[in-house]
Amino acid sequence: MHVLLLKEPREGGSGPDPYIKELASRGHKATLIPVLSFTFVSLNTLSDKLFQPEQHGGLIFTSPRAVEAVKMCLEDDERTEQWNMDIKDKWNAKSIYVVGKATAALVENLGLVPLGEDTGTADVLSRLILEREDANILPLLFPCGSIKREVLPSALRENGVPLDTLMVYQTAQHPDLEKNLEKHFTEQVQEAKSRTFPSKHYPIYPRCLFYLYLTRQVR
Repeated sequence: MHVLLLKEPREGGSGPDPYIKELASRGHKATLIPVLSFTFVSLNTLSDKLFQPEQHGGLIFTSPRAVEAVKMCLEDDERTEQWNMDIKDKWNAKSIYVVGKATAALVENLGLVPLGEDTGTADVLSRLILEREDANILPLLFPCGSIKREVLPSALRENGVPLDTLMVYQTAQHPDLEKNLEKHFTEQVQEAKSRTFPSKHYPIYPRCLFYLYLTRQVR
């Protein structure tokens, strides 16, 4: 069976996508077509906040894109040197909250020590934060996307935990989605037509499973 995966590619681009690998192990061919694109914004503001850790009580990351935004703020050699010299240690003296192992791994690549990688969702992470923090802390810096869910901000707000939310990327439909889908189905139809079927009534379209995997918008 040919499986069409509509999802984001594997984070970091290293190695095969785990879904493609798993499907291949079960004898299925898979094609991955990205459905979303991301535009980074407010990086100057984010950079200013990152290099003033004394103004915040900790960091919250609920998506790999938010970590990528931080990484982009460190591309300048001078900034990188300053980060490695003392800024990251000042952040590590605070709590660095994350959702998921993929995000945690990217946070570790920045030299930070994540908490909450096993939480899995923003709802569970918010409970962990509420167990550890109270209304007396400095605001937690929360870089996020344009269509983040309000579960975590609402939970913290209702319990008086201060939060500094900053949108650092915008999510939109991938610009090549329609073109890539058309190309994929054209190829599938041509492949099906080239086959010899036992019956003239056999459909020319190959069996194709659509798997829509849009990452939960907890950002």
